[in-house]
Amino acid sequence: MDNLEEKDCLYILKNDYLGHLSYIYQNRPFVVPITYFYDAERHVIICYSAEGHKMNAMRKNNQVALNVVDVDGLTKWKSVMIHGKFEQLFGSDAKSYLHVFSLGIKELVAEKELKELSFISEFSSKVINENLPMIFIINIDEVSGKMRRN
Repeated sequence: MDNLEEKDCLYILKNDYLGHLSYIYQNRPFVVPITYFYDAERHVIICYSAEGHKMNAMRKNNQVALNVVDVDGLTKWKSVMIHGKFEQLFGSDAKSYLHVFSLGIKELVAEKELKELSFISEFSSKVINENLPMIFIINIDEVSGKMRRN
């Protein structure tokens, strides 16, 4: 197993949109799958969520991690780990980040899966109607990665 350089970690983050978010709630670790977008310009991870356990937990302890894995086979994979701080966004900031998220995800999915997304219009209508999902970012403190290639 080899370490990935930071530029390789950021490339993986930028070119994927599914990861596993980990957080602590009542002194226990939780890991959940999540759709994310890496905003390279701001060097943050953008996510959205409904109200619930995950959001409550991250408000109480804002230290979180995100793991993204690029697997080509049993012995050929890359894994990136982000450590950072949860920050919930509101108002015009939330709208702005949601816009960046939706455009970025639409482009990535169209490129990777060769299909258009119908749910992007749902995001657009939420922005217009101000019925926003909760938008949060992960302010990145540390990026590291590993790879195996056999």
